[in-house]
Amino acid sequence: MKSIKLICALLIAGSFSFFTSCSSDDNGGGGGNAAAGTIKAKVDGTNVTTMEMVTLANQVGTMLSIQGNTGGTSSKAFVLNVTTFDGVGTYDIGGTLGLGQANASYTEFNVNLSNPAASETNIWSAPYTGGDKVGEINVSEITATHIKGTFSFSAKNSDDNSMKQITEGSFNVELD
Repeated sequence: MKSIKLICALLIAGSFSFFTSCSSDDNGGGGGNAAAGTIKAKVDGTNVTTMEMVTLANQVGTMLSIQGNTGGTSSKAFVLNVTTFDGVGTYDIGGTLGLGQANASYTEFNVNLSNPAASETNIWSAPYTGGDKVGEINVSEITATHIKGTFSFSAKNSDDNSMKQITEGSFNVELD
């Protein structure tokens, strides 16, 4: 039951508006060092690694979505979306007239099992400014069943204007 709630919260976190633009044609950089089935990154310098059982990637047309969370009642989650995906390459978060080719979010869930109404969700999203590039998603490898790459971005919480720096991110995820 807890896993279902966390997965639902993750999907809600990833449902912010998507923007489109042209995709990049470079080589996508290095593949990072995430373990198979995970997403990992430093969030303001602290390591966060998702659990394999709640980490996934899928592609529908030109939309690529990579998501995962750490599980538990104090869960952390990443959502990476490429809106103009066409294979290996680098996709800007923000930039091109503020739209960019991708968007991303980092979410912290604190589930209160004894009082679910007191549960907290904080979401930091990117892009958050008009015109500025605030990060990128680099896809270095993709097959029919697997995707691998790196990412980094600055994200803003629209509720309190706090910022999070997501650095040294990498993903190594099964593609549904």
